[in-house]
Amino acid sequence: MKNVKHLWHWGGLSAAALAVAASVAFVLLPRDVVVVRPVHGTAVQAVYATGTVEPSIMMPIAPRIGARLVELDVDEGADVRKGQVLARLESEDVTSNLRQLEAREDFARRDYQRYAAMLKQGIIARQLYDRAKADWQAARAATAQARAQAGFMTLTALDFGRVIRRDGEIGQLIPANQPVFWIAGRSAIRISADVDEEDVARLRVGQAALIRADAFPGRIFEGHVLSITPKGDPVARSYRVRISVPKDCPLLIGMTAETNIVVRRTEHALLLPSAAVDAGTLWMLRGGRLVRVKVGVGAVGADKTEIVSGVSTRDLVVADPDSSLKEGAKAHAVVVRSTP
Repeated sequence: MKNVKHLWHWGGLSAAALAVAASVAFVLLPRDVVVVRPVHGTAVQAVYATGTVEPSIMMPIAPRIGARLVELDVDEGADVRKGQVLARLESEDVTSNLRQLEAREDFARRDYQRYAAMLKQGIIARQLYDRAKADWQAARAATAQARAQAGFMTLTALDFGRVIRRDGEIGQLIPANQPVFWIAGRSAIRISADVDEEDVARLRVGQAALIRADAFPGRIFEGHVLSITPKGDPVARSYRVRISVPKDCPLLIGMTAETNIVVRRTEHALLLPSAAVDAGTLWMLRGGRLVRVKVGVGAVGADKTEIVSGVSTRDLVVADPDSSLKEGAKAHAVVVRSTP
């Protein structure tokens, strides 16, 4: 029985020792890492901005006097010509006032003519004539103003174009200066985007812009910078940038668009996946061991990053490093792939 106990105790010690040895061996074994070789390609540095599709020429049509809408002659999507009647507002009060002023003007005119005849005959003093003339001129000016106000009750198109929006229904009270119609001129559409003040200094008129919209997934449209507003928004700390849109572009007015304005393009640049680079450093596999290396970084994109110094196409770079990597630790490259 003693021999049996001795053998059991000895076997237990052996199992523990083997477990420790196995753990040490596991730690010392090279870990598997996914690596990538840098490749040459085109590096693009761009400024990102969101904007809205709008017509190059857009004309709001609004009444100058608040009144009730009584007639609609066109609707959204209609093509209109210059001077065409779009709608009419209630004008009874304005028309009544115009008639009263016209009557007063006629009376003042006849009174002035009578005083002018008497002045020629020397019957009245010059002062009475001058007063009659001033009264007639004042009445004529008031009538002209009322006549213009009566004309404001009819909304007309300022130029050729298309009605892209109508706000207001018959019977609705329309406040003064509130647009009832929005008319887009017969010109190309564009994108108006807001660019952060930190990036606007890198923009120039004519730079290429890549345009994407959620309404057309997977499609990219090419435009260019048309203009940069010289005055920024001090609250939003941004500047408005106008971007052209191709003639055959299916984007519609009012859509939201994402733009990437290309500020630099480098051909035959050395590229790595952006996930491999962290704050100007990356992990390499040299001689079976991990080495952390500082590199020079150029253009940074969502998928690719340009490396200007520190690596070559022969190097093996850890594609997606994590915090568990240790300097000098052994590692084994299980996958070698090129930068996408």
